Amino acid sequence: MSDQRYSVDLIITAQDFADCGWKEVLATTSREGYSSMWQAFSSAARAAIDDKRQSHGKVLWLLADACSMMLSPSSQNEPFKPYAVFHDRRSVIPDDLSDADILFFAKITDAVDDDWLKARLADLIWLKGKPRNTVFALKAIDAYRCLPLDTDTWIHGGRDCWPRAISLARMLKGGAGDRLEQMEASIDVAFNAATRTDGFLGLWLADLLKSNGLGRAHRADVAKKLEALAHEFDGEGDLHRAREFFTTAAEWHRAIPDEVKSAEMTVAVAEGWAKEAVARSASKSPSHMVAASFYENAIQTYRTIPRGERATHRVDERIAELRSHLNDSGEKSLGEMGLIRTPGVDITHITENARKSVTGKSAQEALLAFANLHRSANVDELRNSALERMRQHPLQSLFAATVMSRDGRVIAKRPAMSLGGEPTEDDETAILAEMISDYGILVSIVVQGDIWPALEVLLLEHRLREADFIDLARHSPIVPKERAALFGKALFAGYERDFVSALHLLIPQIEHLVRVHLKQAGAKTTNLDKDGIQNENGMSTLMDLPEAEHVFGKDLAFELKSLFCDAFGPNLRNKLAHGLLDEDGCHSPFAIYAWWFGLRLVFNTWWNAAHKNSAGEEGQDND
Repeated sequence: MSDQRYSVDLIITAQDFADCGWKEVLATTSREGYSSMWQAFSSAARAAIDDKRQSHGKVLWLLADACSMMLSPSSQNEPFKPYAVFHDRRSVIPDDLSDADILFFAKITDAVDDDWLKARLADLIWLKGKPRNTVFALKAIDAYRCLPLDTDTWIHGGRDCWPRAISLARMLKGGAGDRLEQMEASIDVAFNAATRTDGFLGLWLADLLKSNGLGRAHRADVAKKLEALAHEFDGEGDLHRAREFFTTAAEWHRAIPDEVKSAEMTVAVAEGWAKEAVARSASKSPSHMVAASFYENAIQTYRTIPRGERATHRVDERIAELRSHLNDSGEKSLGEMGLIRTPGVDITHITENARKSVTGKSAQEALLAFANLHRSANVDELRNSALERMRQHPLQSLFAATVMSRDGRVIAKRPAMSLGGEPTEDDETAILAEMISDYGILVSIVVQGDIWPALEVLLLEHRLREADFIDLARHSPIVPKERAALFGKALFAGYERDFVSALHLLIPQIEHLVRVHLKQAGAKTTNLDKDGIQNENGMSTLMDLPEAEHVFGKDLAFELKSLFCDAFGPNLRNKLAHGLLDEDGCHSPFAIYAWWFGLRLVFNTWWNAAHKNSAGEEGQDND
């Protein structure tokens, strides 16, 4: 944080704001978003202090500090970041503002007629106010959405302001009225008005719709508009923009879903790479090395086309042609080298109970309720349910079943049930497959009915930070001490609903946790290869050890195996380890449940240990 520039005890008023010349400051500066406003207010603040106008200087410094923060719309808990961080200091963040500063902003917000400044002040008041006042969240939304949806505004901050407005509206839900619908309509209008001369604006607006789950009712129109712009850029030889628009058009067509048009757009993307390769080879400064990389991109793009559409577009023949060009460019580049769905289930009642369980509580009590929304899997109940269904519907169990991945690979096989007396080994495999299938249905209901609605309430009522989760992990007895920071970062990422980051951090740490506790129980967690090298076993092997159920209990052991390392289930650990977990997979109900599962483990073990210690201390006091 910057050094003190005014007396903390100096009292400023709305009149000081009116007289400080803030309007003149903004009128004389180039409007390039918050960074230019921050610099202008900073200069004016220094001049006011030099002129002995201390009150005006403090007002202008506060405005400068407010504008200096970098907006991070994807974070509900820490939406404002410092613009600069050094080894021993940083620039201003919301926590540096005092309660008096926030109260001052609340007094002047209505007098601000600049949308940029009004949005920033109202947003900070909403974030820091105690208790939170939705009036200021609405003022922030209304000011943010007044910013024009044009290329210049987008480049200078609009790309962050509009998503922030949408995020605030989603947080308020019904409290925001029809603002979300109005914003969607405004984006639609701007998108439909975008032309080739606006450059990437049409693409940016389409991404704004898609990333926020908007525009679903007219996906086909969006896809057609993107396709039309892509053809315009392609016709002018602007291959880079054409490729980007074709790529996004393919995504929108796929979402309709229209696989035929999506494949057509994907072909256009691949051919765009091929055109760039030809252009790079024939340019005044040719680079066959670069051309080779473009040909490789074209081949990889063609490979993403579904098999059902490959014959239409001669994909296999075209890949063979591109391979020939790739080999030719590769040889020439050597001289350039140098040294360098099911029926719907009404879960309204479940959802309402989940919300009520965490509403109006302290952060600690709300987390306790959140971590115990669901009692987790019960192996005996799952097994009995699976066996009962197999007995009632024996035909579906008499035939073997094959489990295939999304790309068509066979990843597991469920044998047929013998339906004899004692279950055979194959029978146990079939029973386990049914149990995991039932568990998957349960997970989906728990996520949609309990975890997600309760998480929304937590985010609205409590501003928890990464440091809070790290501290929680540090004091949880189940977390290996040297991994507390990684656990904490993973849990915070999930709390921020960034499940991509959460899973990539959390899953390896859960595997390490399993390994550590098994080692402590005396289990052998390594193997020797033919060369006498000792290797650590993966999680699948670890969970098959007889000690696993003894250490974790059969219910927890079942969840660890079903979630992370069984091919009949989501198999999150193995998919992540082998690069098979895509972005959609990171936001699936299984992924969200896995994050909650990790939070439940860490929080409950901390809670139990803390209250056991408290009970022990009280007992000693009573002796």
